[in-house]
Amino acid sequence: MADVGISVGLDVGGTKVLGVAFDADGRVVAEDRRPTPRGDGSLPKLIDTLADLADRLGPYDELGVGVPGLVTQTGVLRAAPNLDGVADFDVAGLLGARLGHRVRVDNDATCAAVAEWLHGAGQDASDMVLVTLGTGIGGGVIAGGRLVRGKHGFAGEYGHMVVDPDGPPCPCGRRGCWERYASGSGLARLAREAAVGGRVHRVLEIAGGDPEAVRGEMVMQAAREGDTDALAVIDEFGRWVALGLVNLTNTLDPERFVLGGGLAAGADLYLGPITTWIPELIYEPELRPLPEVRFARWSERAGAVGAALLHIVHG
Repeated sequence: MADVGISVGLDVGGTKVLGVAFDADGRVVAEDRRPTPRGDGSLPKLIDTLADLADRLGPYDELGVGVPGLVTQTGVLRAAPNLDGVADFDVAGLLGARLGHRVRVDNDATCAAVAEWLHGAGQDASDMVLVTLGTGIGGGVIAGGRLVRGKHGFAGEYGHMVVDPDGPPCPCGRRGCWERYASGSGLARLAREAAVGGRVHRVLEIAGGDPEAVRGEMVMQAAREGDTDALAVIDEFGRWVALGLVNLTNTLDPERFVLGGGLAAGADLYLGPITTWIPELIYEPELRPLPEVRFARWSERAGAVGAALLHIVHG
């Protein structure tokens, strides 16, 4: 592979598109963002947005894009929960034709896994699983020093592992998916249930007395104040996170988990409960090395940085 000077990565989210220019020394040397177009006719506008960001961050040698949803090996977005009107949207083909440059496209959480593996918290691990804990749960898998994308490119959607078939409805149409319990929205749901049950008084006070107004950040605030009820919710949340990590461990036997997404801001609160529950839930904990758990380095930049590095893992 020829030496690459500047690579540009673009990360499409539900509210914003973030772009970075990444140099050969592993540094972000430029950054820009735009609102994500929404509504009728938004997909052609999204291509316009991506092209504009790429032009502003260039010149570049490589260009990659991370998008939310099911992405084929050829860069076609089959479905996306947070974009409007998506049905076999050929991001790679349309943007490549617009710019006259090859464009690599992958799932945004898979891109984040690439960023953390090559230049982040998973850098020295040959077997790593990234789990993004945000509004939902996504991620990416590195096994034997290679990115695992699956036959159709859809690997890493483990937020939709069913952990309770009688659990709460998920936007995917099923019930009891892992992300209903272990994402940021899952934390808020656990706290709201506790508030309705007459617990988490301090959290409810922060929410102005309305259980439906309870959010995850309010639980974190109360927990940092030492509130025992909030800490109990954090522990319950940690158990749900650990349950999914244990399922992934029993399936993949990773060396390390890297936890990213918005909840990484609460690493000091969550790491202890998660790592305490893993040996309680895992198969034969005394007879196996337990996976290490770290929190991600790149925060909100992870998807864009990983998109800029797709040329390394895609070839």
